[in-house]
Amino acid sequence: MPVRRAGNTGFQLPAISFGMWHSFGEQANYADARDVILSAFDAGIFSFDLAANYGPGSYAAESLFGQVFARELKPYRDELVISSKAGYHMWPGPYGQMSSRKTLMASLDRSLQAMGLDYVDIFYSHRFDPDTNPEETAVALNDLVRQGKTLYVGISNYTAEQSLAMIKIFKELHTPFVVDQVSYNLLNQSAAADGLFDRLRENNAGVVAYGPLAEGLLTDKYLDGIPADVDIHWSNQSLLDGQDGRQRMVTKLRALNEVAKSRGQKLADMALAWLLHDPVVTSVITGASRPEHLKENIQAVQQLAFDDEQLAKIQQILQA
Repeated sequence: MPVRRAGNTGFQLPAISFGMWHSFGEQANYADARDVILSAFDAGIFSFDLAANYGPGSYAAESLFGQVFARELKPYRDELVISSKAGYHMWPGPYGQMSSRKTLMASLDRSLQAMGLDYVDIFYSHRFDPDTNPEETAVALNDLVRQGKTLYVGISNYTAEQSLAMIKIFKELHTPFVVDQVSYNLLNQSAAADGLFDRLRENNAGVVAYGPLAEGLLTDKYLDGIPADVDIHWSNQSLLDGQDGRQRMVTKLRALNEVAKSRGQKLADMALAWLLHDPVVTSVITGASRPEHLKENIQAVQQLAFDDEQLAKIQQILQA
């Protein structure tokens, strides 16, 4: 498993991180969760991405991870990167979401309790709060570092302009800001087009990409058609818009699949590898409910190189 650095910071992540957004809620089976988490660690994935609202059920995924950590992974704490986030709905009431000082501090305390940790390695503001001054959010994150509750800070789902405003404050405070986590995949390159990646390069920070397979679109599952009831994350919903949007997407997927086959890869493997061909992408978050699914994703890091012709062909397909 390749290890990649965020800019020129000391923060390093495996090329693939394990995300616990799906399949790790209150109804999850402990034995299954244990097997896939330990399979990830054994494969060189030492980064586990969580959030207060991952579940379903507030702090549910974190509680489940905490059980596995306490029984299996605690001796390896210094080799693990464990992250949490706050910002989406966590509990009823005005402080149960967004990024005020009170919300961020209360949520991290709950996360630490749920996971049985003294600190997390990185804590994110999960989304931009339009009603709270960015300085309040940035100062709160900085104070959590000073309190020893997180080693680094990050932001997630922020635009380039919103990120730059936060970075300016982080620099003034000497806050160890290292990564911006965004939805990013072959089909949805809006974060890069927004200029976000350029701003992060300029400020020696990295990108953590989530949704790398666009909820399964970038697999061989939909090469024969996309059903009307396919559930797409909000950040990717526009991909299927317009007249004949689903059929046009199938045409693109089939063409991309041909490029993948020419590389000796599956479409999903190529989609993950493509994300990592840009050095600003520090890690790609994938999830899995079973170890065998995880193994399929890990194959992508065995072939990360693209030649100019392949990159040009991919962009030609996407722009058609």
